[in-house]
Amino acid sequence: MAAQVAELFYDRLFELDPSLEDLFPGDLSGQGPKFMRAIGLAVSGLDAPEVQRPFLQELARRHLAYGVKSGHYVTLGKALLWTFEQSLAEAFTPPVKDAWAAVYLSLSSVMLDAVEREGLPSPKPTQLAM
Repeated sequence: MAAQVAELFYDRLFELDPSLEDLFPGDLSGQGPKFMRAIGLAVSGLDAPEVQRPFLQELARRHLAYGVKSGHYVTLGKALLWTFEQSLAEAFTPPVKDAWAAVYLSLSSVMLDAVEREGLPSPKPTQLAM
C-alpha cells in the first residue's frame, strides 16, 4: 500500500500547489519510497526527539537548497493529513487526525527553526485544516 499512499500524497500536494511539482524530478517513482521512509522515521523517532533533531535540521537545509520555502510546509501538512484520511478511512478518527497534526507541527517546527537560522523567515504552521 506504500506506493499508493505516496502517489496519493504527491497528487494532492501538486493539486494544492502546482508550483511544487517543479521542485521534484519528472519521475516520482524514487520519491515514494523516500516519503514512506520519512514517515517511518517520524514515527520511530517520537520517543527520542533529541536524536531526531539533527536529522530534521539537515533535512530542512537540504530542502531549502532544493527551493522549498517556509510556506510550503503548511501545504505539505495539509496534503499529508488528507492522504492519511484517504488511506486510513474510518480508522482516521478525530484523535488520530489530531495526533498526526501534532506530530507534523512538532517536526516541521524543528525544520522551520533550522530554515530560520539560514536567514529566511519561517512562519510557523499553526493550522492544518483540510
